[in-house]
Amino acid sequence: MSQNHEHWMRLAIALAHQAANKNEVPVGAIIVHDNQIIGVGQNQPIESQDATAHAEIVAIRAACAELHNYRIPGSTLYVTIEPCTMCVGAMIHARIDTVVFGAREPKAGALVSNLQLHENDFYNHKMNVVEGILSDECSELMVSFFQSKRS
Repeated sequence: MSQNHEHWMRLAIALAHQAANKNEVPVGAIIVHDNQIIGVGQNQPIESQDATAHAEIVAIRAACAELHNYRIPGSTLYVTIEPCTMCVGAMIHARIDTVVFGAREPKAGALVSNLQLHENDFYNHKMNVVEGILSDECSELMVSFFQSKRS
């Protein structure tokens, strides 16, 4: 597994920009396994009319399809913003090894900001968490998106 977190996060940021261009909340995610991208996703609940179409879920679905398995152990998920409760649950069920995120999400973050879901003992899978990779860029993307909505 590559430890070049900034490289992978830059690709997730590019996906977040694509989401913003479609008027979606700018979140991008990629999943890496054996130093290869196996899944990509960007927020698309508005476009797809699917409340579960968060970037992480879209990437997990693509990665599972790529590996022909509903579990993807040995993988790392990179996402621009701290995941929500739904996405953390999906990561646990998919057996993601590591989640790397850029900026904290103070309202709905479920790894560090509000909850630490992955640390609950009742889950039979534990994930590693790395935070703060290119956090300023990831945060600025969200701030500028919502500022443009307000003006």
